[in-house]
Amino acid sequence: MPNKPPLPVGALNAAGKRTGAGIDPALAASLKAVGTVMAAACDTWWIIASAAVALHGADAGTVADVDVLLSVADAARILPAIGVICQRDTGSDIFRSAIFGIWLEAPLPVEFMAGFHYRSTEGWRAVQPETRCPVQIDGVTLFMPERLELQQLLTGFGRPKDRERVRRLAALP
Repeated sequence: MPNKPPLPVGALNAAGKRTGAGIDPALAASLKAVGTVMAAACDTWWIIASAAVALHGADAGTVADVDVLLSVADAARILPAIGVICQRDTGSDIFRSAIFGIWLEAPLPVEFMAGFHYRSTEGWRAVQPETRCPVQIDGVTLFMPERLELQQLLTGFGRPKDRERVRRLAALP
């Protein structure tokens, strides 16, 4: 499937939906920094979670950080280049990553996750989006899962704040 041309944040897409409307300035600056860093990626990558909800134009609630899903190979190469320590095999009782790192040079912390999984009722599930929706901030291209796939991912996370974000995404026209 050919890539769609990226939309500028706040632009109307073909369906008349506003994409990324109302992005907070700190989030916008952080996303622009992420897009600049991730231009060096060799593999596909995505913004997920609350920042992706905001990019889709829904009220994401508090966006405390930017979550970036990337390949293990890109993480091993890009993170050290920006001064981020690659923590291997990290996680909690609901999330885990083969490589995890936090970048603190943007206005909001950026959490890089490679080999990312979440715990579901059936066990650990790998997060590997199939869709890739481009959007631009000040000429820098970012990628996120399409809205339906993002809703499915957040539903899988199962946390109350993620269920609320799903509701807000579903309410978009």
